[in-house]
Amino acid sequence: MAVAIPVIMMVMFGYALTLDVDNVPIVIWDQDHSSVSREFILNFNNSRYFKILGYCDTYSRIEEQINKNKALMALIIPKDFSHLLEAGQKAPVQLIIDGSDSNTASIALSYAEGITGSYNKAFVNDAFSRQGARYNEPVELRPRVWFNETLLSRNFIIPGLIAVVMMIVSALLTSLTVAREWERGTMEQLISTPIKSGELILGKFIPYFVIGVVDIIIVVIMGQFVFHVPFRGTIAELIVFSAIFLTGVSCWGIFISVVTKNQFMASQISFITTFLPAFLLSGFAFPIINMPKPIELITYIIPARYFVTILKGIYLKGVGFPVLWPQGLFLLVFVLVTIALAKAKFKKKVA
Repeated sequence: MAVAIPVIMMVMFGYALTLDVDNVPIVIWDQDHSSVSREFILNFNNSRYFKILGYCDTYSRIEEQINKNKALMALIIPKDFSHLLEAGQKAPVQLIIDGSDSNTASIALSYAEGITGSYNKAFVNDAFSRQGARYNEPVELRPRVWFNETLLSRNFIIPGLIAVVMMIVSALLTSLTVAREWERGTMEQLISTPIKSGELILGKFIPYFVIGVVDIIIVVIMGQFVFHVPFRGTIAELIVFSAIFLTGVSCWGIFISVVTKNQFMASQISFITTFLPAFLLSGFAFPIINMPKPIELITYIIPARYFVTILKGIYLKGVGFPVLWPQGLFLLVFVLVTIALAKAKFKKKVA
């Protein structure tokens, strides 16, 4: 569990979970059948964002392709497309989109609009050049992307995925420790020894903390050499923040283990209190700013939110302690609270 789960989750989420929209399947109905229409279609064919599945000749055929989820979009070029362009008039082109997946549909629509805009610009420039003139746009946008220049969602997902994986594994493993002792009846033997409650918790904590460190090394190596995510920060910063996060999550698992006294119940509670908040409310996959205000307020008590911010800052931005200390401070508070809860609850249980 300690080694296999992080590796499996990194592979599954790293490859399966992607926010990139590429190779959108599209069908074409070219009613014009001219060199101009073929040139326009070529812009879609040469784009990595679209994949032309084939050509249709009726709306019923287009509907069939979309209903069977073979095509996401359909491009319909009217029969007078080339004549209208040559006459200097607007040539309407119809684009049908399957809106079942609204996010993918909106992204694909923006791609199509971008290709059409580029075609219009090239068409106007060509018309001006034939007349010996040159067309200059009044405003030229020159975008520059920082930190994730290629805009690959993998570079955004993998650092956050490390936080999610570590929170699940560390809390899950430690949540079974004390509960296992209660179920096997060996806790009474431990209680009868001169060991203090803090020493017993420390003894349960250290082995799983070491396992967590090993898991972090594994997932960081996978991020670097399997997924090739850029690492712009320092190893020292990563080690310090990861150790703080691991300590808090491990103590939270011990607290759950002390409260439940049952391995099955402990594993279920640890999963609910770690995986779901870390996956949904940490900003790992879904922007917190887009969440309803009450849900956004809840995210402030999710430790994974702060560790995700730390990892993205270290990996992508190369920032360190001067910028990330507020997130580190919250994680320290989380550590102190979980240690206090685990120790107090254990004393109450054995009293």
